[in-house]
Amino acid sequence: MNTPSASLLTVLDLVPFGQTGPENFFFALRLSNPGWTEWRPGQFMMLRPTNFGLEMPWARPFSICHMTKRHLICFFQVVGKGTKRMAQLKPGDTVRVWGPLGSAFAIEADTPTLLLAGGMGIVPFVGYAHRHPKPWNISMLFGHRQPAGCYPIDSLNERITVDSLRELESGDLDDLIFTIEERIKEYAEQKGLVLACGPLPFLKTVQTFAAQHGARAQLSLENRMACGVGACLGCVSKTTEKWPDHEENAGLVRVCKHGPVFWSDQVVL
Repeated sequence: MNTPSASLLTVLDLVPFGQTGPENFFFALRLSNPGWTEWRPGQFMMLRPTNFGLEMPWARPFSICHMTKRHLICFFQVVGKGTKRMAQLKPGDTVRVWGPLGSAFAIEADTPTLLLAGGMGIVPFVGYAHRHPKPWNISMLFGHRQPAGCYPIDSLNERITVDSLRELESGDLDDLIFTIEERIKEYAEQKGLVLACGPLPFLKTVQTFAAQHGARAQLSLENRMACGVGACLGCVSKTTEKWPDHEENAGLVRVCKHGPVFWSDQVVL
């Protein structure tokens, strides 16, 4: 396993996704390679542009989208002051990155694997699809509200089959929930693997259906993180009795240190 390290990386480019013009909210930030000898899909990094200044002292956590020999990719959505400032980065600017951090998704080459992504939960699956030795054993169901072009879906279509369901009306959510259950049931019958990343209601839905149908499932939690190394206790989550150290840790875990990826029957959402 790669030991986490701090690196000062250079911005290579910042590519907007989706709507063009001044109202871009989705970006692919391409940084120089941090020199990590190994990283695993599902892990994350803490990122802080050096131009944040003293008014924004904390780094922000981001899933590792993908890394090649040339660059590290961070895909983000503008949702607050920090990401709004990141959207103004230019080639040559510098960013301090700490990583790779946390646990990763299981990769079982010969096991049918279903990826369930909700919105920005698609991000870690880009690297997963590219790192998987047999991508033909993977399929994805992607639920989203913004147009598909806002997300790095083309990078996935190059490797795996992706079914995309956009939520525009109230009935669309019911269709997505129905489809999620049908897919989980199908993969449970195949003794497959289900991996999910997305907002909390999305993960709760996956967890419920996985339990009902006896599916092996992993969830990537999106708890708020400040330090990324388990020191601030800001991302604590409850565990079930199936967590190995449930009694010893009073039923609590630090998501940044023990996660963000957990087996669905080991955490309480």
